[in-house]
Amino acid sequence: MILLLLLVLALFGMPLFAVIALGAIIGFHQAGLSLSVVALEFQRIGETPVLVALPLFTFAGVLLAHSRTPSRLVDLTRSLFGWLPGGLAILGLGLFALMTAFTGASGITVVALGSLMLPALLKAGYPERFSLGMVTAGSSMGVLLAPSLPLILYAVVAQQVAPGQAIRIEDLFLAGILPALLMLLLLAGWAIYVRRGLPPEQGEAPPVLNSLKAAAWELPLPFVVLTGIYSGWLLVVEAAVVTAAWVLISIVLIRRDIKFNQLPGIITESMVLVGAILVVLGVSMASTNIMIDTQVPQRLFETVEPYIDSQILFLLLVNLLLLIVGMVLDIFAALVIMAPLIIPIALAFGVDPVHLGIIFLANLQIGYCTPPVGINLFLASHRFNKDILEIYRATLPFLGWLLMALLIITWWPALSLWLPGRL
Repeated sequence: MILLLLLVLALFGMPLFAVIALGAIIGFHQAGLSLSVVALEFQRIGETPVLVALPLFTFAGVLLAHSRTPSRLVDLTRSLFGWLPGGLAILGLGLFALMTAFTGASGITVVALGSLMLPALLKAGYPERFSLGMVTAGSSMGVLLAPSLPLILYAVVAQQVAPGQAIRIEDLFLAGILPALLMLLLLAGWAIYVRRGLPPEQGEAPPVLNSLKAAAWELPLPFVVLTGIYSGWLLVVEAAVVTAAWVLISIVLIRRDIKFNQLPGIITESMVLVGAILVVLGVSMASTNIMIDTQVPQRLFETVEPYIDSQILFLLLVNLLLLIVGMVLDIFAALVIMAPLIIPIALAFGVDPVHLGIIFLANLQIGYCTPPVGINLFLASHRFNKDILEIYRATLPFLGWLLMALLIITWWPALSLWLPGRL
C-alpha cells in the first residue's frame, strides 16, 4: 500500500528526493526508530572524503562545456585523423567519451559537442541518419571512464551498502577502461563499415600545427589526471583539485574563453547539479538503512533464489531491469535507488561488486539512448529539430552494438577485473 502511494505521488510530479525521503520516514516510523537518523545520513555522507571530488569535477566539466574547448577538439580531430576511413566519426566517439567522462552528464555532451560534430559529420559526407545516431548514442560514451561522476557515486553507495568488501574507487576507474574501449571499438567498426564506398570526406581540414597549438592547454589534462590516479601519485580528491584548477586557469585566465562575470552563473549551474545528486544520495542512504534493518534485500534474495539457478541468469535479469530503469530515471537517481537493493543480492549470488558496478553503469549508459524514453533521444530531437521517431531509427543500429558489448561485459568478468587485478 505504501509503495503504491509513493508510486502515485511520483507519477503526479512529486520530486524524486521527496518521494524517497517520505518512504524512508514512513519506514523508520513503522520500525519504531528515531526520524533523526534521516537527517544524520547527510552528515555521514558529508564525511565521505571521495565526495569532495564531485563538485570539483562537475565544475571543471561544466566550465569546459561553456568554453570553446569542444570546437578546438573537433578541429584537432579533423586535422589529425580526417584522412582515415571513418576517421572523423571514430575520433568523434573518442571526444564524446572524453567530454562525458569529465562532465558526468551525457546531456551536456549532446548539446555542447554534438552541436559541433553533427554539422562536421554531414559536411564530411556521412549519411544524416548515421550522423544523428552517432551523436545521440555516442554522447553516452564515457560513463565508464575516470573521472566519471557515476563511477564515483557507485563506489560511495557500494561502500555504504557492503562495507566489508573494501570497494575502492581506483579499482572501479581501472575496471571501466576495457569495457569502455570494447564499446568504442564496436561503434568505431560500425562507423568504418558505414563509410565504405562513400566519396572521400569533404571539407578542408585545419592545419595540424595550428590545431595542436590551439588545443595545447586541453591535451595534457586527461593524461595528467588519469596517469596521476592510475599510478597512485594522486588520490581521487587531489586529481579533482588539479582538474578544477587546470581548467579554471587555462580557460578563464589564459585563454579568456569565459569572462569573470560569467563564472557565478557557471558555478551555480554546476553546484545545482551536485546539490541535486547529494540530496537524492542522502535520502536514499536513509532509505537504504531502513531496508537493511528490516532485511529487505535478504527477503528479496529468498524470494528470487528458487527461480534463479545460476549467476548468469541473475545478471541477465539485472540487465533487463536496469535497462528499463535507465530509460525512465536519471543515471544518478537510478544508481542511488537501485544499487542498495541489487548489491546485497548480487553478493549472495557470488558476483564481484566491481564487476557488478561496471554492469550497472553500462546498462544505465545504454538507457540514455534506449527508446522510447531515453533522455538523449529527446535532447537530440530538441537540439537538432528532428522528429523523435527519426532519432529512434537513427539510434537503433548503435543500440544493437552497445547491447552486444553489454552481453560480453556481463558474461566475461575478466574484461572488467583484469586491470584492477594486475595493478
